Amino acid sequence: MSPMRKGKGKKGGKQKKTTVADEEKYRKSLLEVETLKQHLVLRRDVARQAMADSEGLKQRLAELEQELKEARGDKQDIYEEMIRQFQQLQHQTDTRIQRLEAETQSLQEQLAACREDVQQSRADKAKMQEEKEEAISKMQRKIDSMETEYEKILHGSLDLVLSKLEAAKLGWEKEATSLHLEYKDRLKEFGLNPLEI
Repeated sequence: MSPMRKGKGKKGGKQKKTTVADEEKYRKSLLEVETLKQHLVLRRDVARQAMADSEGLKQRLAELEQELKEARGDKQDIYEEMIRQFQQLQHQTDTRIQRLEAETQSLQEQLAACREDVQQSRADKAKMQEEKEEAISKMQRKIDSMETEYEKILHGSLDLVLSKLEAAKLGWEKEATSLHLEYKDRLKEFGLNPLEI
């Protein structure tokens, strides 16, 4: 029984190492998920700021248009320049928003992939646990079967030894009785009473 316990102990050690590795992988995945969430928050803030900047520019343009109407005359060149600058800024803002949206989409895809990895890791861990329990159960059934067989063999051997001992005992008793009678007869031949000796 002692060697079996040592064997079980070794299996437990391997499972423990596998569990530690799985938990480390799980913690790493959670850390990546948290990092990606923080990136998404930062990107959203930048996109909101860009939208706010765009709204500010539009408001500024409206103010300039009002000043242009009031000033008239040669301010037409300034107006056109401001429109050109606005369009340039609008274009830059739109480009930046598109880039940030693409980055957000990429980060969301990475987050989904990390979640899928975590889910797969949990499924693999559950499967490994189930396989381990099944292997342990199978080995326990095998051990129980072997114990039953050994018990049968032991009982059979003991019964055989007892029957041989019983047969030997009967032989010895017969031989002892025979010797006893022989010595008793010899003692009588010499004139001795066996009961007195």
